[in-house]
Amino acid sequence: MDITAPHALPHRSPTPLAAVAPVLETRWADCEEDVREAQRLRFCVFAQEMGARLTPPEGTPPGLDADRFDAFCDHLLVRAVDPVHGPGPLIGTYRVLTPEAARRAGGFYTDTEFDLAPLAPLRGSALELGRSCVDADWRSGSVIMALWTALGQYMVDHALDTMIGCASIGLDDQGTAAARLWHRLCRTHLVEERWRVEPRIALPLDAEPDTDADSDLPPPATPPLIKGYLRCGARLLGPPALDVAFNTADLPLMLRVDEVSPRYRQHFFGIQA
Repeated sequence: MDITAPHALPHRSPTPLAAVAPVLETRWADCEEDVREAQRLRFCVFAQEMGARLTPPEGTPPGLDADRFDAFCDHLLVRAVDPVHGPGPLIGTYRVLTPEAARRAGGFYTDTEFDLAPLAPLRGSALELGRSCVDADWRSGSVIMALWTALGQYMVDHALDTMIGCASIGLDDQGTAAARLWHRLCRTHLVEERWRVEPRIALPLDAEPDTDADSDLPPPATPPLIKGYLRCGARLLGPPALDVAFNTADLPLMLRVDEVSPRYRQHFFGIQA
């Protein structure tokens, strides 16, 4: 596992009276306890907060979100470091699966939700992102930026040019918002036909496409994470899959480095526009 040097970004303290603000430090897990810490945060967010019905492998200790892909992934960690008291608890995580690791794992996690056959030409240079989550008290733009900066450096270090993964939308309304969001975003953010994938279990798309001015409903809100991906230049690979265990609709996304908006290409990848 490649371990990058810690990367710190300034962050405004959630406590206004704090004399010195903490910084955000990212690093890659380099031991089993690091991975366990990421799995504990994932459990808190996915199971306790979002109500996911997790089915970890037999023998997994309670209070962890784990699956068979974890052993093949590199795990990115971010925590707040107080100048006086030192590192605090984990506040955010991603896991990534390289092409070589995906071959050893029998495929990407995204393969379990979508038929990725159209992406075969890209598999050798694609990094899969997954299990992204941030502690509820730290859901600010600075945490995501810290994570994405580390991910960009990882892409450069491993000579990869494509990111794939899924972004989730909750189904508290039985999928109406997710269907409406798909109908809206596919007009402007869908990949060309040769890259389009199909879900293995499709979210029912009964909702009628919005007609903007003619609709009595407000425009569907785009979740912040999806909005951030799209701003960077990500595009939809196809319609959403239904994830019963997590009670979400999962939108397949792809981001190619040469399609990243100039604003972010320099920041995340060190590439001049």
